Amino acid sequence: MEYPKKKKSITEKIVRLFSHKLHILEKRQGYIFMLLFVLLLMQIGQFFYFQYTLNRPISKPKEKIVYRNNKVLFLGDSITEQYDLDTYFHNDNYINGGMGGNTTGDILNQMKERVYDYNPTKIFLMIGTNDGMTKDLDDNQAIKNIEKIINDIQVMLPNTKLYIESILPVNNSDDEKINHDMVKDRSNHNIKKMNQQIQELCEEYQVTYINLYDKLIDKEGNLKLEYTKEGLHMSDEGYQVITKELKKYL
Repeated sequence: MEYPKKKKSITEKIVRLFSHKLHILEKRQGYIFMLLFVLLLMQIGQFFYFQYTLNRPISKPKEKIVYRNNKVLFLGDSITEQYDLDTYFHNDNYINGGMGGNTTGDILNQMKERVYDYNPTKIFLMIGTNDGMTKDLDDNQAIKNIEKIINDIQVMLPNTKLYIESILPVNNSDDEKINHDMVKDRSNHNIKKMNQQIQELCEEYQVTYINLYDKLIDKEGNLKLEYTKEGLHMSDEGYQVITKELKKYL
C-alpha cells in the first residue's frame, strides 16, 4: 500500500532555497578571498623587490680588454722562451710566448690562449726544431702544422702581420762546449730541408720569411760556437745577431 508523499511546506522550500543560495555565496566568497590573498602576496613581493633593487649596490660592468695596436708576440719553443725581450728590445708591448719543448703541434693546439687572446699587431714565429728531425721530411707533419698555423692566423687575425723565422742551425761537433744529449739527433741537413719547405709555404701564403739560419753558421755550416750555449740554444752573442735581424721588421 502506497502512502501519498508529504508535500513540503512553503517554509521548508524557502529554507532549502536559502541554504542553497547561501552555500553558493560562501563558495564564491571563498574564491574571492583566495584571489585577494594572492593579490596581496603579489603586492608584498613587488614592494620588497623594488626595495631590494633600489637599495642594492650597483655593480660596475667588467672592464673591456683593449688591445694596444703595437703589441708584438714572439711565439715558439725554448729558444724563444730564453729570449730576454726586455734586454734586447726595451719594449713593454713585446710578449714572450715561447714554451720549452714545444712542437708545431703544441702551438696548433693552443692557438686561442697563445695567439688569438693577445690579438697582436705582429707575430714572430720560430718553431720546428723539436719535431723529429730524422723522420721522412717528404711527408712532414711539422710542415703541415705550420701551414695550418699560418692559415688559421690569417683567418682569425687578418690584420696581424706574420713573420716566420727559419729553424736555427745546431752544432753537434766534438767541441767540449757541445752537449750532445741536448742536441740529440738534430742535423743541419734536415734543418735546411725543413727551412726550404717553410720558405715555400711563406711564398705561397704571402708571409714574410726571415732567414736567420744563414746569419748564424760558421764556415763548416754549423752553428757558430760563440752563438750557442751548448750546441742548440743561443748565447747572448747569438741573440744579439737575431735581434739585429728582427729589428728590420719592427
